[in-house]
Amino acid sequence: MTRRILHVVSNVGHFDDPSHPTGLWLSELTHAYDLFEAKGFEQRIMSPRGGVSPLEPRALKWPLLDASAKAWLENRNRMALLADTARPEDIDPADFDAIYFTGGHAVMWDFPDSAGLQRITRAIFERGGVVSAVCHGYCGLLNTKLSDGSLLVSGRRITGFSWREEILAGVARDMPYNAELEMKLRGARYEKALLPFVPKAVVDGRLVTGQNPASAKVTATRVIELL
Repeated sequence: MTRRILHVVSNVGHFDDPSHPTGLWLSELTHAYDLFEAKGFEQRIMSPRGGVSPLEPRALKWPLLDASAKAWLENRNRMALLADTARPEDIDPADFDAIYFTGGHAVMWDFPDSAGLQRITRAIFERGGVVSAVCHGYCGLLNTKLSDGSLLVSGRRITGFSWREEILAGVARDMPYNAELEMKLRGARYEKALLPFVPKAVVDGRLVTGQNPASAKVTATRVIELL
């Protein structure tokens, strides 16, 4: 049976300061998408509001723009997928075996409080599917509750972009909140690599998370293994 993956991307194009652009960290999508495609999985891209998903400018420059992301930028059909993403209302969770939350700072604004994303995540997880996120994508799991009212992340091992990495990236003071701390406050058992910006993925049952942009491939690989 063909597996189906639902990717989640942001609709946000700037920080609180409109002159500070942000968006999807493209390689966090493309690395996973390419691996899933190689396995023959069907894939769809969704965002909290549907429509266009802006791109993070910093991720489109050397040395962060790698071959995978560059190939997407040069492919009209690929970029069309990000120009017209699905809305949560368009999605039947029963059609998907896994959900994969991408990152980029943008998601800190529109992922956590999206009732549509929470509904779909809960449904996929409770049907036995895989819930996964990379880098800031774990912000999409902050407020997701299961049917019994408990937080999905409570008591579970998890990783995501660390506060130390925010500081080293020079953007900590521009963050709307400390995502690492917020995860811990919700009872998540947060983990991070000894060194910043190196690949790390954490698997806790059917919850798979990656720490940073470099972790997209290993995160997707762990999802594939579970499926």
